[in-house]
Amino acid sequence: MATLTVPALRTRTPAVLRNRAVGKLLLLALITAVLLPLLHGRAWPHHLTVSLTQPLTDASNWIIDNRDTHPLFLYFFGYISNAVVLAVRAVYVALLALGWPGVTALGALVAWRVAGPRLAAGTAVAFLACGALGMWEPTMQTLALMVAAVLASVLVGTALGLAGGLSPRLDRALRPVLDTMQVLPAFAYLLPVVLVFGIGVPAAVLATVVYAAPPMARLTALGLRGADPEVLEAVESLGATRRQRLLTARIPLARKELLLGLNQTIMMALSMAVIASVIGAGGLGDRVYQALSTVDVGQALAAGIPIVLLAVVLDRVTGAAGADGAKGPRTIGWPYALAVTAAAALAARLLGALDWPNGWSVQIAAPVNRAVDWMTGHLYSGVPVIGGTADWAAHFTTWVLDPIRDGLQWLPWWSLLLIVAALAWVIGTWRTALTAVLAMAAIGVLGVWEPSLDTLSQVLAAVAVTLVLGFATGIAAARSDRVERALRPVLDVFQTMPQFVYLIPVVALFGVGRAPAVAAAVVYALPAVVRITTQGLRQVDPAALESARSLGATGRQQLWQVQLPLARRALLLAVNQGVVLVLAVVIIGGLVGGGALGYNVAFGLAQGDLATGLVAGAAIVCLGLMLDRVTQPTERRPGKGA
Repeated sequence: MATLTVPALRTRTPAVLRNRAVGKLLLLALITAVLLPLLHGRAWPHHLTVSLTQPLTDASNWIIDNRDTHPLFLYFFGYISNAVVLAVRAVYVALLALGWPGVTALGALVAWRVAGPRLAAGTAVAFLACGALGMWEPTMQTLALMVAAVLASVLVGTALGLAGGLSPRLDRALRPVLDTMQVLPAFAYLLPVVLVFGIGVPAAVLATVVYAAPPMARLTALGLRGADPEVLEAVESLGATRRQRLLTARIPLARKELLLGLNQTIMMALSMAVIASVIGAGGLGDRVYQALSTVDVGQALAAGIPIVLLAVVLDRVTGAAGADGAKGPRTIGWPYALAVTAAAALAARLLGALDWPNGWSVQIAAPVNRAVDWMTGHLYSGVPVIGGTADWAAHFTTWVLDPIRDGLQWLPWWSLLLIVAALAWVIGTWRTALTAVLAMAAIGVLGVWEPSLDTLSQVLAAVAVTLVLGFATGIAAARSDRVERALRPVLDVFQTMPQFVYLIPVVALFGVGRAPAVAAAVVYALPAVVRITTQGLRQVDPAALESARSLGATGRQQLWQVQLPLARRALLLAVNQGVVLVLAVVIIGGLVGGGALGYNVAFGLAQGDLATGLVAGAAIVCLGLMLDRVTQPTERRPGKGA
């Protein structure tokens, strides 16, 4: 059969692209030949490094000396802190006033209102399970904190996404900002946040917003840029203003991307619950953190399960709220839902049953700890034929991680810069290459060249595994509704279960080292790649697929020659999210033997060393910026060369 063509893809021919790439590489080779005699040495030259220890120490001391008297803290940061505290407290007081019967009734009735009785029953079971695990009060604390953080994240992310989606120039300017927000490890900015806001709820909410807002911004911009041009032209021909086109065409057409952005924001906000507990967030995260400090995996799981349940409930309810056909004869009215909620809360107050009864709790810590001990004793080593998990980790380290790290560290520093420039320039413009090279060079200037290459080796391995598994799983989910439904709760668990909960079993199975660090990164980044891949393939124009079928294309040909090319934007976004999410958990790898930059960040927070933590965090951001530029093609302006 003849190769299918997709007219919707407006791109240069392969010959033109090859000639352009060859020309760039030849020019780069010429520049290299001229500069090579001037360059020497393998490690980054010491005289090209800059120490930030003293400036950052001075800044830390200034904040400590002035945060109680300076107008900036009193009349700006102080007002922000008070507003956050009032918002979280208002939500928490409302939840306590409703009691467990009122909250359960409200959640179930809202779910029934937007989706029907099945989701209502699931929501009620989820809330009751939180109470049965003995975690009702911390669940309400976490829910109050997450409501405030998610609302703030959605507002910030939507505003940034609108700016990026409506203006290509602003989109290019925002990309490094969003990369920084999402890649900079939370542990790196926890210390400066605590210095400004102190330990407590405001610092926890701010740290969550910084991490959870970028997915909303990226997917909002993606949805606005992907709006059907024919629809926009039709609306414009009717005399609609730019604002009317935005409200009546662009935003409605981007509804699915907006909902996916909300989903990702909720998931990432809840994944910050444990990290936020380090700076006084309280709630379920604090229970997880305290349990793991005593290596009590069972108790940590008892607190981690409600986090997953909250994420699943919020995901399903918000997703159903915007789905087509959500309203119908099976739903109930808002007045009825509010009346039933008020009645349940009033009855609970009159009966003195607002708090979850102590006798209704189930203890799961002991059996979980026994199961972990069994896995450690039977799977770690000595398994016939396949070997134990320790052997797998050792082989992965020896055959994959060590060669990549040794190869990167063996290359001279200037050759790495040239490789980065070549990769970025071939797929983008000279500006893209310059940005990538400057980001890589900044790592050397900061004086963390060797540990950064160690981290880069782990990131490359984790991203490769994540993309292989993520694309394969996403394709399967996009082609089968049954597979997607089966995967959805698994992905929810992977993305929302705090990394600290499964970190101890991972270490117990794989030992301490870089392999478990890579495993933790893959588990965390995989769900976003799968979701975005599935969404992108499902958004492919049905007319293009129907045209391919009419030409006799097989399912495999439809996938490779129609769906994947037309879903290119979504696939590139999946690559971007895979990179930034792997980098975001580098700190977790540092805690389990990954070393390198992750360990430096953790050490800086533990010791109150602002310089060590922020420098390592900045190096991680530079790695993310470089990887983004060498993996994300830059759209060229018409009529201009690269």
